[in-house]
Amino acid sequence: MNHDGLVRHTGSMRHDAEEPLSGGNVSDGVVRVGDTVRRPAGPWTPAVHALLTHLHEVGFDAAPRPLGLDDQGREVLTFMPGDVVWPDRFSLMEPARQLARVARLIRHFHDAVQDFMPPPEARWQTLIPAEGSDIIAHNDLAPWNLVVADEARWAFIDWDAAGPGSRLWDVAYAMHGFIPLSAHPDWQSPDAAAQGVQPWARLWAEGHGDAWRNDAEYIEQREDQWMRALLAG
Repeated sequence: MNHDGLVRHTGSMRHDAEEPLSGGNVSDGVVRVGDTVRRPAGPWTPAVHALLTHLHEVGFDAAPRPLGLDDQGREVLTFMPGDVVWPDRFSLMEPARQLARVARLIRHFHDAVQDFMPPPEARWQTLIPAEGSDIIAHNDLAPWNLVVADEARWAFIDWDAAGPGSRLWDVAYAMHGFIPLSAHPDWQSPDAAAQGVQPWARLWAEGHGDAWRNDAEYIEQREDQWMRALLAG
């Protein structure tokens, strides 16, 4: 597979053991090797690496740093230490003010990416295209892609679905996962993500509209309550 624009990773050649990783939305073939993460590369990888390089150049370090390809043709990224919030560590989002931390992190990313100019030959793996495009969005800002190490180190991982999108889409998608807007008390029970099934890929294949129906109905049924809360805020 040709990945123009990527360099070979020439870091330490010691043969560290490969540790499978389950964090993120796509974990098949993703392993930790020392202080790096190795994952299958694709036609979108050069564009994603250009995006990540730009983010670090402008001071956004809440994302892995790209290190090129290894001798097996896998992309190499810096390992982001910490705990993935979903599914077992959602308590890291308590108290509720931690949601403001997530919002600030998303705002920081959106400001950092605003002047990013994708390579002319950029190809993206955007499985659920947003309506309109004003930035290169992450497109999967959710608890399964948030790593929390301590108060000073939060980071988003799994940037392979990045591509043309909008601030609004990124924020709406994040709200769906982090708040979440659901009337069901058992929303934290294991779902497809916890079982190793890639939820956004499945939703795309089956018709993702149903994923939002319960949320929309819940909000509509409580429109007066939401309006009072918004006016009071």
